[in-house]
Amino acid sequence: MSFKEVDTIAFDDQKPGTAGLRKSVKRFQTPHYLENFVQSVFDAVPALKGDTLVLGGDGRFYNREAAASIIRMAHANGVQRVVVGQGALLSTPAAAHLIAQEQATGGFLLTASHNPGGPDGDFGIKFNVAGGGQASAELTDRIHAISQAIERYWISELSLPSLDETGQHEIDGMVLDVVDPVSAHADLLEAQFDFPRIRQWLSEKPERFVFDALHAITGPYAREIFCRRLGAPMASVLNSQPKDDFGGGHPDPNPHDAAGFVQGFRKTSGAELGAASDGDGDRNMILGPHRMVSPCDSLAVIAANHDCIPALAGNLKGVARSMPTSRALDEVARSLEIPCHETPTGWRFFASLLEGGHIRLCGEESFGTSSDHVREKDGLWAVLAWMQMMAARGLSVDELLEAHWRRFGRHYFVRHDFALNSEQGEAVIQYLGKQADQGHPDTESPGHLMDRFHYTDPVSGHRVENQGIRLSCPDGARVVFRLSGTGTKGATLRIYLEQPVPADGDWRRDRQTVLAPLAQKAAEVAGLKSLAGRETADVII
Repeated sequence: MSFKEVDTIAFDDQKPGTAGLRKSVKRFQTPHYLENFVQSVFDAVPALKGDTLVLGGDGRFYNREAAASIIRMAHANGVQRVVVGQGALLSTPAAAHLIAQEQATGGFLLTASHNPGGPDGDFGIKFNVAGGGQASAELTDRIHAISQAIERYWISELSLPSLDETGQHEIDGMVLDVVDPVSAHADLLEAQFDFPRIRQWLSEKPERFVFDALHAITGPYAREIFCRRLGAPMASVLNSQPKDDFGGGHPDPNPHDAAGFVQGFRKTSGAELGAASDGDGDRNMILGPHRMVSPCDSLAVIAANHDCIPALAGNLKGVARSMPTSRALDEVARSLEIPCHETPTGWRFFASLLEGGHIRLCGEESFGTSSDHVREKDGLWAVLAWMQMMAARGLSVDELLEAHWRRFGRHYFVRHDFALNSEQGEAVIQYLGKQADQGHPDTESPGHLMDRFHYTDPVSGHRVENQGIRLSCPDGARVVFRLSGTGTKGATLRIYLEQPVPADGDWRRDRQTVLAPLAQKAAEVAGLKSLAGRETADVII
């Protein structure tokens, strides 16, 4: 079989964000754009030659075309075996598990996570390393450096078999394995939890659970796990057919983008637990009849009730949260006398701690929670954790939360997102950075302290700088400022507000009311009105 060496020129916008390279579909359809980035990975990871590569994605528009190109490039770059999900589909946590299970050198995950799909939407690609975790900052930097100097890539003229049927194919010295994308991950999750107990809980009141797959990748996984293995009615899994445009919706499981599901769930008679996942299956939203569970609280409640989860019971040796995530988890870790690590945003930092054996549970405020069963966040794992806690404790969502606050206090938390242009975003961050370097805000704020967050990985020793700016208040409240790394245009400024209240305080108040004064202080400190002409957030979560 002949390989083609294709001359190319570098693109100046291929620096990956916190979870891979995300751009518009149209940008990825630019001739050579996808291939340049993929070749940069092959050049940065020479161990892929002669070894195994995993491939799959969330099914968004351009997924199949990208998968076919990557298989042909893998062949041309000497990969011995490619394991691809049927239909070129794999959820992100399932792909991470498959990389570990197949002892692959790594895998390409075709996803833009929670970003919109369709021909006018976004596409993304990221490389996960051996073991299933996201590429390290060092490897990401190396890939980017190669992409800026690339002059050629290799691709074969391989005729591919259908990816819609499982089976093994040998093609000109390379093995192509098309595998069921669901079963192995469902088996893994079943091994983490007490499925007979959850099945009994569901059978007592079949209408108590509703899950919205948002026409994204978790539909087939949800049908297999919740319906076939746990006995929930098929009607309890909504929008279960994956679509390349996510049904025209926004596949982000939060109360803003999934507002229709939230409203519908609250009108559903008898529903006690509502849940949703995102485009690639790594995020989760947990709902009770009267409130959404903050992802920060969700992580802390799971940690406090980890003895309900068979895979974690008796061995929660350490936990971690991203820096912007509230410190509710810290209180639980303190009571359990275990370490609580604070990392930058980005799951690769958790993956390093997981690989190093430092933690068994981790999560972030952006609706991501997982354990050490995979090296990615896992939306369905989090949903099953809440099912397990409710079944074991005999408590509702509200009762679990209130019992937690009664014991540990409450950390009121909210995130304000401001959609700015790139110049405005940079101006705000520079202004905040100058204040952080002085150690205090440039306003009349006695006792308020500001700093930049830096992090040294305790496993690799690698240090990363400027991972957000923190404002600490005398009463224990905290504000975090950072630019999002998941957008494809402009700049999203994220402001995280946190106000702790002790267990004997008033933790029944409306969170927006509690946090309103802190939000005003944050806007003043950031100079939003003068630098960006803004006072009100575009999205509040």
